[in-house]
Parts: sequence; C-alpha cells; structure tokens
Amino acid sequence: MKITHIEHIGIAVKSIDEAKKYYENVLGLKCYAVEEVEDQKVKTAFFMVGQTKIELLESTSLNGPIGKFIEKRGEGIHHIAFAVEELQKSLEEVKSKNVMLVDEKGRKGAEGLNIAFLHPKSTFGVLTELCEKPE
Repeated sequence: MKITHIEHIGIAVKSIDEAKKYYENVLGLKCYAVEEVEDQKVKTAFFMVGQTKIELLESTSLNGPIGKFIEKRGEGIHHIAFAVEELQKSLEEVKSKNVMLVDEKGRKGAEGLNIAFLHPKSTFGVLTELCEKPE
C-alpha cells in the first residue's frame, strides 16, 4: 500500500453552522466547500490546513453513522483519512494482514473521492479511511 499523505481528519459535530463559527472566527480558517452525501446520511464542510483538510460531519439522520456516533460518544474526532494509490489493491493488502474492513470495496465519498473504511477494532480504536482520487 502506498499512502501519499493525510487526506483529512473527520470531526463529528451536531451542527456544521455552529462548528463553522469556531473554525472560521477563532482559528481563522475558511470553509471552502459544503456538501451532502445522501447515501452516507451526512453533510460535510471542508477547511484546508496546509495540505491536510478538516472535514466536519453533521448527520442528516439520527439513524446515520454520524448520528449514532454522536449519540454514543458525543462530538469529536470521528476518523483519520489517508490518501492512497490503488484503493482496491490497498484494501486487499490490509485484509491479507488480518485487518477487519468496514468496506470490502470502494464507494463514493465527499469531494468525488473513492473511499473505504477499516474497522477500528483492527486499528487500535481509530476509524481509518482510505481515499483515492478517481481517474
């Protein structure tokens, strides 16, 4: 597997509008995109920090993964995402090393990326996302 960089850090929030105030007014960052990913029941907002993004995640459904996460753990860091070359090959490699996968194959994520998650039970409690830009 070839990881090229940290793609983003995902942070679960109850309200993107409220959280944006902190990131913009206190930290001085600028939100450059807000997007809804319907099949994941989530609304996202992105900020650039150097070459890494901060992704705010707001649930659009109480039954969505972010809604469940916030109900169980509260707001906070949800996942770390790594940019990889050849997502499917990377998934096969980590699976061969006995890492549990949430996603057996890539799916569409925010910003048009192909994404897949590794189960936190296999990654020392950190939900890990692998991302690949489609060609």
